[in-house]
Amino acid sequence: MRPAKEALIVIDVQNDFCPGGALAVKDGDQIIPRINGLMDDYSAVILTQDWHPANHNSFAETHPGMAAFSTIDLPYGIQTLWPRHCVQGSPGAAFRSDLRTDPAQLIVRKGFRAAIDSYSAFFENDRTTPTGLTGYLVTRGIAKLVLVGLATDFCVAYSALDAARLGFGVTVLEGACRAIDLNGSLAKQRASMRDAGVGLVS
Repeated sequence: MRPAKEALIVIDVQNDFCPGGALAVKDGDQIIPRINGLMDDYSAVILTQDWHPANHNSFAETHPGMAAFSTIDLPYGIQTLWPRHCVQGSPGAAFRSDLRTDPAQLIVRKGFRAAIDSYSAFFENDRTTPTGLTGYLVTRGIAKLVLVGLATDFCVAYSALDAARLGFGVTVLEGACRAIDLNGSLAKQRASMRDAGVGLVS
């Protein structure tokens, strides 16, 4: 068992991000056995869940004439437009049935505000509106985080960078993550994580 001050954070292992889903990450389902095996090593296990209203501003179909994976400028910065995914209460938003969920003490739902996207487990994409996860970790005395899940270069990376900025020790287990790699996003985010002091472990 890992020390009580360490937590495992499992990012967005949901149907829509796995093969056959609306925004599938290649081989996203292949990380599930490893994630399941890690859970018994941690006394603190936290899951995050992408949880969008049907008219979410990050969906390409919300912006007539715009294509998925293009970008637009929104008040909080540049936003990648995605296929409609992880709509609240839909089968696509559900956790994968083969992911263990019983060991989790907390599920953090993010992206539920229609006007702003939320990649990070800690903040909306304005980088200031909190999810509440920080307070939960602090009150439990957790100082070190291990991140796994989907996708390495978006929700995992944003979460890792925010965690490091907040002063947590952070490790990303890349072997238990998979990436979208949109226009070189994986290499860029790996460099950003290293620069921020995030440990990248295969």
